[in-house]
Amino acid sequence: MNRITFANPDFLFLLLVIPALITFYVLKQHKTSAALRMPGLQSLEKSVITFRNYLRHALFAIRMIAVILLILVFARPQSSDKFQNVSTEGIDIVMALDISGSMLARDFKPDRLEASKDVATEFISGRPYDRIGLVVFSGESFTQCPLTTDHAVLVNLMREVQSGMIEDGTAIGMGLANAVNRIKDSEAKSKVIILLTDGINNKGEIAPATAAGIAKTFGVRVYTIGVGTQGMAPYPVQTPFGIQYQNMPVEIDEAMLKEIAQTTGGRYFRATDNDKLVQVYSEIDKLEKSKIDVKQFTRKEEKYLMPAIIAFCLLAIEMILRNTVLRKVT
Repeated sequence: MNRITFANPDFLFLLLVIPALITFYVLKQHKTSAALRMPGLQSLEKSVITFRNYLRHALFAIRMIAVILLILVFARPQSSDKFQNVSTEGIDIVMALDISGSMLARDFKPDRLEASKDVATEFISGRPYDRIGLVVFSGESFTQCPLTTDHAVLVNLMREVQSGMIEDGTAIGMGLANAVNRIKDSEAKSKVIILLTDGINNKGEIAPATAAGIAKTFGVRVYTIGVGTQGMAPYPVQTPFGIQYQNMPVEIDEAMLKEIAQTTGGRYFRATDNDKLVQVYSEIDKLEKSKIDVKQFTRKEEKYLMPAIIAFCLLAIEMILRNTVLRKVT
């Protein structure tokens, strides 16, 4: 970004003289006017004041503009361009998101799934230098977005996630294994999976403990998040009259989620409402900070030449007018 700076800013204080010169000039003009009116001078009042009489004030204005420009020249204006080279010790993150039917429970606002998507989107926006991917799971699992630094694409794909996209159920092991498969070949200094679920593993061919062991083998750290209030929550239930919400017990296999986190060197978090979920992602954000080295370079370019040329041109114009067209009125 270009900005103007001055190499000799002290000269700018000379600009304070300009108002004093203008005041002195105005007062001088009043003193040159007659203070008394004498009888018999009515005929002189009709004397014609030509345009040249007014134009003589232009000489003073031209000189003042030239002086201002010369002061700016002495202050040496410079344009300053700043460049930054950013090097990062990258972190690759895969988010494994449960999209089972129970994620539509409304103990979160508007529901667990939408709240999780919103908070995850904010988390993504706060990590511009990391590669992040998205895996979703319910009865089975698939990759919604591979690891990418194009976070705009990732966020758009995140918004498209809906419950019911795949067979219902909670295949936590499959979701974790799919996430590990996406990140295992990464060369990043830190490889992280954030696994979010609200239930108990009840589908899939891979047990969560097995998937955790695979993650550990590849040096992947897993942070697990259990979402759901304590006690009862309004779950969507299909009835002959359509979808209705009924209060049902919240069942989260916290022991299994803690085991996954402990096996891989991560941590387990419990989010019981929207605010707690925001706090969880904030804590993970602090735990997994990218190392960023920023080198800043500045290039300066002198900008006094044009003001100097304009100032000397104005002075030349003033001198020519004073000695030609306005010679008799100054």
